[in-house]
Amino acid sequence: MSQQTETPQRADGKRPRGIRIVLVALMISALLAMLDNMIIATAMPTIVGDLGGLAHLSWVVTAYTLATAASTPIWGKLGDLYGRKGIFLTAIVIFVAGSVTSGAAQTMGQLIGFRALQGLGAGGLLVGVMAIIGELVPPRERGRYQGMFASIMAVAMIGGPLLGGAITDHLGWRWAFYINVPLGAVALAMVATVLHLPKRRSTARIDYVGAVLLVVSITSLVLVTTWGGSEYAWLSPVIIGLGALGLATLALFIVAERRIAEPLLPLGLFRNANFSIAVGIGFLLGIVMFGSMIFLPVFQQAVQGASATNSGMQLLPMLLSMMIVSLLVGRATTRTGRYRVFPIAGGALVVTGLFLMSTMTTDTSRVTSGVFMAVLGCGMGCLMQLTMLIPQNSVELRDMGVASSTATLARTLGGSFGIAALGSLFNSRIAATLGEGAGGAGSIEIGEGGAQLDAASLAALPEGARQVYQEAVTSGVTSVFFVGACCAVLAFAVAWFIKEVPLRGAEPAAAGPAGGGGDAGGAAAVAGRPGEHAPQPAADVTDVSDDPDGPREAVDATRR
Repeated sequence: MSQQTETPQRADGKRPRGIRIVLVALMISALLAMLDNMIIATAMPTIVGDLGGLAHLSWVVTAYTLATAASTPIWGKLGDLYGRKGIFLTAIVIFVAGSVTSGAAQTMGQLIGFRALQGLGAGGLLVGVMAIIGELVPPRERGRYQGMFASIMAVAMIGGPLLGGAITDHLGWRWAFYINVPLGAVALAMVATVLHLPKRRSTARIDYVGAVLLVVSITSLVLVTTWGGSEYAWLSPVIIGLGALGLATLALFIVAERRIAEPLLPLGLFRNANFSIAVGIGFLLGIVMFGSMIFLPVFQQAVQGASATNSGMQLLPMLLSMMIVSLLVGRATTRTGRYRVFPIAGGALVVTGLFLMSTMTTDTSRVTSGVFMAVLGCGMGCLMQLTMLIPQNSVELRDMGVASSTATLARTLGGSFGIAALGSLFNSRIAATLGEGAGGAGSIEIGEGGAQLDAASLAALPEGARQVYQEAVTSGVTSVFFVGACCAVLAFAVAWFIKEVPLRGAEPAAAGPAGGGGDAGGAAAVAGRPGEHAPQPAADVTDVSDDPDGPREAVDATRR
C-alpha cells in the first residue's frame, strides 16, 4: 500500500473539496461552543423569571465553564490515544444532548446539571477542532485556517447577544438551547461522512489518577477565581481552602505524571522552549483578552452612554481588527513559513493599545476609544492563532491533542484568573473613588460582587452623583487596563525568546502533484527532526495500523 508524503493538495494546487467540507463542519462546531454563553447571557433574566432560583443564577454559567476547563486536557489525550474522529463525534453528541436537556429543564437545579453536561461536550469541541486541523493541515499552511477560527470568536461576541435576545423574545428562552440541535446535527453528519483519519487501537491505560488530580486542581482554582470577591471574601476559609486544595492537587499531579508510562500531560513537552513560551503567552493573552471584553462595555455604558442592548456591537472595532489581522497573519505565515515577528509585533501592539486605553477619561469620545480598541485588536490578532500554532509545531503528531488542549486550557485559565483579579481591582478602585467623591456620592450603593449600575439607575442619579460615579468607573477601568498593559509587557518580553523553527509542509507555490512521490526525501528529512513530524499525506491514503505509534506520522486527510 502506498504512503505519500505530500500535503493534501491536488495537482492544480487547490485543496481537495473534502477538506473544505470538513473545515466548514469544524467551524460550525467551534461556533457552537463559543456562541453558547453569549446567547444565554441575554436570556438569563427570562430564564430566572420562568424557573426561579435567582440565588443560583451564576451557576448556570459557572457549571458550563468548569466542565469545559476541567475536561479540556482529558479530551486532548483521548484523541491522541484512540483517534480524533471518534472522540470528536462523541463530544458533538454530548454537547447536543446537553443542549436538548438544558432546553427541557424544569428547575434551576436541572438546568445547572445539564449545563455541566453541555460544557463537558464543549471542551471536546474546542480541543478537537484545533487538533484535527493540526492533523489535516501541515504547520506551514495551518495559520491560514486557524485564522478563520479566530474570526469565529468575533462572530460569537458580536452576534451572540443579538441572537440570544431575538430568540428569547420571539421563540422563548428554551430555543436558545434548541438552536444547537440542527447545527450540531449538520456538523455531526459532515464529520462522520467526510473526515477520514487513521484508526488507533492503543493498549495504553488511561491515566485515571492524573485525570482526577488535574480535574480537582482545575475545578478548585476556577472556583477560587469565580467565587473570590463575589460569593465569598478573598480571605475567607472557603477561598483559602479551595486555593490550597488546587495547589496541592496540582503538585501531586506533577509528581504522578513523572511516574506513569502514558501520562495525561507529558511534562517533557515543557522542555521545549517554544512550547512553554507560547503556552505562557496564551495564558497572558487570556488575561488581556477576556478582561478587555468584560470591562470595555462597562466604560462604554456607564461613561459614554452606550446602550447595553447591543453590547456585542460596542466591541466591534477591537473584534473586527482582531479578525482581519488574524487572517492576514495566517496568510503571511503560510506564504513565508516565518512567524517569529508576529508574537513580538503582537505583544508591542497589545501593550500600546492597553496603555492608550489606560489614559481614557470621562471626556474620551467613542471614536478615540474605538481607535484604541482597534490597536489592541490588531495585537490580539497577531497572537491568537500563533499561541496554538507554535505549540502544535513543537510536538510530535502523536501529542497533537495534548498540545492543543494545553494551549486552550492556558488561555481559558488566563481568562478566568484575569477576570477575577482585574475584577477585584476594578471594584476596589471604584469603591475607593466613590468614598473620596462628593456631591451625593454617598447615595450610590454598590455590592460586593460588582460595582456597576444599570442605565436606568444611572439616569435616576442626581447630576453630581452621576458625575462622581462616572469618574469612579473611569478610574477603575483605566487601572484595569494599566495592569493589563503590565501583563502584556511580560508577553512582549518573552516573545523575543521564540526561535524561528521552520514550519513543516511544502510552500504552496512549490507543492507537487498530490499523487506523486514529490518531495519525499525532503519530507523524510523533516520527519527526522526531534519533536517534529512529516507533512501529512494526500487524500485516499488508507494505511491503518494496530500499532498506536504506527500510523501517527501518516494521515488520511479526506476522500475527494
